[in-house]
Amino acid sequence: MSKPVFLITPPFTQLNTPYPATAYLKGFLNTKNIASKQADLGIEVTLKLFSKQGLQQLFGYIKDLADQNWSDNSKRILILQDEYIQTIDGVIAFLQGKNPTMAHLISKRDYLPEASRFTQLDDLNWAFGSMGIQDRAKHLATMYLEDLSDLIMECVDPHFGFSRYAEKLSRSANSFDELYEALHAPFTYIDNILLELLAAYLQELQPQMVALSVPFPGNLYAALRCGQYIRKHFPDTKVVMGGGFPNTELRSISDTRVFEFIDFITLDDGEAPIENLLQHISGQRPEEELKRTFLLKDHKVTYINNAKTCDYKQSQVGTPDYGDLLLDQYISAIEVVNPMHSLWSDGRWNKLTMAHGCYWGKCTFCDISLDYIKVYEPLTASLLCDRMEEIIAQTGQTGFHFVDEAAPPALMRALALEIIRRKLSVSWWTNIRFEKSFTRDLCQLLKASGCIAVSGGLEVASDRLLELIQKGITVSQVARVNSHFTEAGIMVHAYLMYGFPSQTAQETIDSLEMVRQMFEAGILQSAFWHQFTMTAHSPVGLDPAKFKVEKETELVGAFANNDIMHIDPSGAEHETFSFGLKKSLLNYMHGACFEYPLSKWFDFKVPKTSVAPDYITRALHEAEPGTIKPTTKVVYLGHQPSMEIITKSKKGSTWEVASFTFMSKKDKINISVPPEQGEWLANLLPTLAVNNPKVYTLQEVKNSYEAAGLEDFELFWDNKPINTLYKLGLLQL
Repeated sequence: MSKPVFLITPPFTQLNTPYPATAYLKGFLNTKNIASKQADLGIEVTLKLFSKQGLQQLFGYIKDLADQNWSDNSKRILILQDEYIQTIDGVIAFLQGKNPTMAHLISKRDYLPEASRFTQLDDLNWAFGSMGIQDRAKHLATMYLEDLSDLIMECVDPHFGFSRYAEKLSRSANSFDELYEALHAPFTYIDNILLELLAAYLQELQPQMVALSVPFPGNLYAALRCGQYIRKHFPDTKVVMGGGFPNTELRSISDTRVFEFIDFITLDDGEAPIENLLQHISGQRPEEELKRTFLLKDHKVTYINNAKTCDYKQSQVGTPDYGDLLLDQYISAIEVVNPMHSLWSDGRWNKLTMAHGCYWGKCTFCDISLDYIKVYEPLTASLLCDRMEEIIAQTGQTGFHFVDEAAPPALMRALALEIIRRKLSVSWWTNIRFEKSFTRDLCQLLKASGCIAVSGGLEVASDRLLELIQKGITVSQVARVNSHFTEAGIMVHAYLMYGFPSQTAQETIDSLEMVRQMFEAGILQSAFWHQFTMTAHSPVGLDPAKFKVEKETELVGAFANNDIMHIDPSGAEHETFSFGLKKSLLNYMHGACFEYPLSKWFDFKVPKTSVAPDYITRALHEAEPGTIKPTTKVVYLGHQPSMEIITKSKKGSTWEVASFTFMSKKDKINISVPPEQGEWLANLLPTLAVNNPKVYTLQEVKNSYEAAGLEDFELFWDNKPINTLYKLGLLQL
């Protein structure tokens, strides 16, 4: 039997669910009958550190350090170390979902030791009334772990962080110098835990190749530490690095020192490059036939991309395989008391992708010139559901996070219908564009299929800048789309941006006012501000003059070459707005401080908003552009109603009506229509049922109506009785 491939996610990404890259690769290798093993060393290091034995060792290590000039906060934690050691195993088990009754103890606020992270809770006591006891306890337990994290950062390892380990080193401009120096320093306390776990795996597996997935800057240091260890102690094992960080930052790498720690770097989709590398390592493929791979050749960094080797279609890469991962040991945390915001850290989500790349592919801040965005390839709804069913069987988990750049509305519709037809009980969420395709009825369909939330880029809430970004949306349109999602019971998160080229102080404040109004109107549940960064492969980075900015730095570094420093002569001092934007947003997410003047959030003079105070409210009441066409699909998701002909009377007149009774999970709804239309409707609804293989268009429904000898279809179809039935699943899609 050939030696396996060992797929590693190094510390640290999310603690609540595995990052999916290794599962994707393992699923692909399965299709080729190539043996593989995967491990998320981030969760394994965390569990080893945050355990009774781990804390005993940690506190003992800190006690023996020469420098004891700690802050008051660290001194407090050290004094309370027995309480931390006594409670840690129970807290971790609770956050793993194994000990739910501990929520009662934790919520009393007299069980866990508390340090500085708990001081912010005084401002959030109002929220606990609306939080369930489990969520309240998760939030308190998260603060407890963050306190311990603060201790580690101060006393043991300044680069520690649950999802951003040594991130600052990885972001250090274009140079490898600082990271190289850190990698030649003695092992840190966290390094020793990591390498002990790694050594045990390597001793057992003796892999022919280790593949390190580095999705974020915070994974890079640990990945290179792993590579360094493997190169020294297992010299016959080849080490390859790939993932999101290399794909964006290392596309023009020339620093040979990086290859002291690894043998290869691959770019973009990993399936074909990994397969070619394995064949090369085993002597079946020459070096010049590698795919999108950097290596060291004649003491120079060389890029090889054999054009004859094609990438695999998404339908050929297999179902992600989450085997080997410690799925029952991940930790659910709640950092921010906001149901939408907590999705990123709370709950175990199976990660899948509806489509490779982005169907829009125009946003000027985005790396749309790169294949991972540019090459758009959707899967079919049927294949997606097949993979969902396989993963549910693997993991026992029915929650899915579709990690698309932007999920296509038409595919979301098809997927929702397929989920409903197969009677899958799943919950899912994804990233979208806030485009007009998300009608009231489509949002109702998505909700019926198990969609619980969407996230999308509102970016700068200014129509001028949205046009400059080529986002293809307007603020009013976003408001109406968000209203449709919210009405359907789907939570909405918005990615917000400040500092786009030429953005003025006035536009920044006006954008904040738009966001404030959306939160106040209840059509936005969560958001996050990011400062614009010019990247090398975006339209702004490729043609800065078009956007009236100047490059301050060129891509001259031998290491990470993606982010470009720039000067914005016509824009505001963007950095100064950062704190105020984020502080106001935190309050809005908690439903607070809507009445505060915007100037209150900033410690410098800002312009008054020029946005009307009822701008969003008026947008929500505007007539929407027509989206119903003859080709619109009509489906019925609900139960078949009962119908009876009854006689009504008023002022001596009597007449007959067809009375329908519809049952939903929560309600009973009655409508009455003329008998002739009632007979037609009673016959129509079974044909529109979602399980029927044929899906009818609105034109075909109209033809059926007229064939029955009935008149004024539009008048009947658009009248109140029929219009209320969308709540019961009569949808026009």
